[in-house]
Formats: sequence, structure tokens, C-alpha cells
Amino acid sequence: MRATVFICAGITLAGLAVRAAERTPAACMDQAWDVTWQRFYLPRTHLFYDYLTSYAPGKELAHLPTAAEVARQDPNECGYGTGMEDGMISAGVMLDLIVDRYEVTKEAFLRERAHEVFQGVRLCATAHGVTGFLARAVCADDLKSIYPNSSRDQYTHAVQGLWHYARSPLCAPETRREVGEILSAIADRMTRNVVPANDYDSLRADGTRDTRGISRMWNVMGHEAARLPMIYAAAWDVTGKPEYRERYRHYIAPAVKQSYDVDGRQPTYALLQLQGSLELLEALEQDPELKRQMREVMAATSARCAERAKNADRAAAALDLTALCGDWRTTEGLAWKGAYRKVWYAIRESGEAALTQLMDPAAPYPDAQKELLCRAITRIDYSRVSSGGIFYLQGAYWKARRRGLLP
Repeated sequence: MRATVFICAGITLAGLAVRAAERTPAACMDQAWDVTWQRFYLPRTHLFYDYLTSYAPGKELAHLPTAAEVARQDPNECGYGTGMEDGMISAGVMLDLIVDRYEVTKEAFLRERAHEVFQGVRLCATAHGVTGFLARAVCADDLKSIYPNSSRDQYTHAVQGLWHYARSPLCAPETRREVGEILSAIADRMTRNVVPANDYDSLRADGTRDTRGISRMWNVMGHEAARLPMIYAAAWDVTGKPEYRERYRHYIAPAVKQSYDVDGRQPTYALLQLQGSLELLEALEQDPELKRQMREVMAATSARCAERAKNADRAAAALDLTALCGDWRTTEGLAWKGAYRKVWYAIRESGEAALTQLMDPAAPYPDAQKELLCRAITRIDYSRVSSGGIFYLQGAYWKARRRGLLP
């Protein structure tokens, strides 16, 4: 298996800064890959975390909540700001990019890497004992404590990643069965809970309503409407169970109709999730008219994200991308209006905006957008980057490589 320590021109992780002439997108993506696994990933949980608070070896994730803090729902019921908030989003992005990378390189070690990511999703689906609930992340202290509030965003990325993985040659038959079991459990929970009596809320781990509205799966905004049929479609495709196809067919037409109505003020991560939902649905849909409509929405979403890529490029150019996040216990950390969040999200948004466009195989990816992506990749010093946004940059890079759009 390929060594996890990055070596290029004799440089290891301890000294990742390379000469400008060597900062090709490919070399930088090798660096990003190794930093991702060495600094953002915990083998104990098989999960990737949102940001770093130190570059000292072994101290990068010292801010992660203890089991006692999770039990108190400190600082909130979602774990927002703690580094545990987007574990399933990150897992979905990582599974997708590993599948794309394998299609380009055929590197055998990626089979093991994909399975490691899958184990993190499986832990978040099972550690708490609530069938069909997908936790954002699981506490590294005890491998069972969770924040009780998940979200449709977590389900969206995780289901999309599992679907890509299950359809890839990286997924062994026994693992594909496990993927099917997880998708079935999620779909069954949606059938039980996403009903008028719950205001179409999929519910928290404790069975109570989500007061933030982020777990509602139907009667939602346009960019969220395709999430529920996507879950059923993925479960049907992997398991072959007809009941999931029936649920998917029940929701697909109104979901596509609603998907035309997207508020242009939605953040780029919401557009990426819309595109990911439609990517899965369009691939499975047999009705030519519905496929045509989905492609129209995807094209419009790609156009929006071309502008977002420009905005992210301008933002990143004005920021110190080597900054560290502060510990959420004593500083503003990843707060929405905090200084660090701008750094964290500028990197992530560049990847999201590119990845959204590249998910639509019918949309062109102009040279100007390629330049923005390459600049976003090569401007970063990967020895001193603390944002999990580098997952999205890798996702965009490997999808572009898979489509033959980058050398």
C-alpha cells in the first residue's frame, strides 16, 4: 500500500512547503491527501473533522468534545462549532472523491481507504442504537456519545457517498450488503417519521422534533426538495427492494418541480447538496421528461456556482489561509461571524463551487473555471492549512480528472 507520508522532491509532511515551480495541482493534491489522513482523520472513529486548532503533531484535534461535554449538549444540540458538526458531510465527499480517484488511477490501496471511510459512516449509523438515525459524528472518547440533532445535509452527503461507493469496484459484495442495510434503515426511518403529524421532520435521535427545522425532509425549500426521493432512490438501487422504488416514484415529480425554485441567496453548500441529489436521481430516472427537467435545474445550478467560484477566489486572495481555528471552549472558534470562519469557508467554497459544476456531466467547464480551481488548489500551503475545505478541493480535482478536464 502507498505510504501515507507524502514524499515529493524529498519533502515529508514536516516540511510540505515546496518551490513554486513544483506547485502543480497534482503535487498539491498529493499533499492535501496526506494532510487529510494525517491531521483531519482519527483512525479510532474512522471520521474526518472540520478544522484544526494546532499544527503540532498529536494536538491538531485536541478541541474535540469529551463524552461529558457531548452528554451535556455543550455547546448546543448539534455540536456546531466543535469540529464534530459535519462528519457525515465530509464522509460523503471523501467516498465520492475516492471513487473518482480510483477511476483515474486504479490505485489498489484506495480499496482500503474507501472501506475506512465507510466504517465511519457505519459507526454514525449504529453506535447510538437508534435504527436509521445518522449522527453527525461519534465522540472519540467512548465511541458512542453523539449530539442528538442531525440534519438533512448530513443524510444527503452520506447517502450520496454510500451510493457511489456501492456502485464502484472498490466495494466488496459483503460491504455492499452492509451499505444496503444502512440505506434501508435510513429510508425506513424516513417512512416512519416524515409524516404530517411530525411536520415532515425526520426527528432527533431521542425521537423529539428538531426545533431548528434542519431535519425536515418534505414541505421544504426548493433546493431541499430532492433530498427525500434521493434517499429512497439510493436504497432501491442498492437493495432492489420495490417499496423504496414506490416511495421514490411518489416524491420525484413534485420534488423536481420544486427544485426549479431556488433562492439565489442560498449558500454554495446548499447548491452542492441540490446538485448531488439531482445527480443521483438523474442517473436512475427513466422518464425522459423528468430527466430533461433535472438537467435544466442542474445547468442553472452550475451557472450559479460559476459565479460563486469567482467570489470564493476573491475572498481567499484577501485572507491568511494558514490561520488556525481557536478552541471553541475559550474563543469564538468557528462562529458564523468570527474571523476564522471566513478562512475556513473560503477554501471550502472554492471546492464546493467547482464540484457542483463538475457533478453535471452535460455542463461545460470553461477554461476560466479550471484556472480558478487550479489557483484554489495551488495557493494553499498544505503544511499549514486548518480547514476541512481541502476535502472539497480534492473532490473537485478528481472529478475533473475523471471527466478528462485536467491533465
